[in-house]
Amino acid sequence: MEIALIFKIAAVGILVSILSQILKHSGREEHAFLLSLAGLILVLSWIIPYIYDLFVSVQNLFDL
Repeated sequence: MEIALIFKIAAVGILVSILSQILKHSGREEHAFLLSLAGLILVLSWIIPYIYDLFVSVQNLFDL
């Protein structure tokens, strides 16, 4: 896993948490929830290929 990916995930987490707090304090809880969901989906789309590679490596390791 690249270190740049970890920094991207951290940046998205910080940005989403700041924007969510701003939206919650302005009374837009629904938008804050949707923003959090969008951040989660974005990060998962970055991580899914690495999870797939992990499962393929484990499968090859045990010859399943």
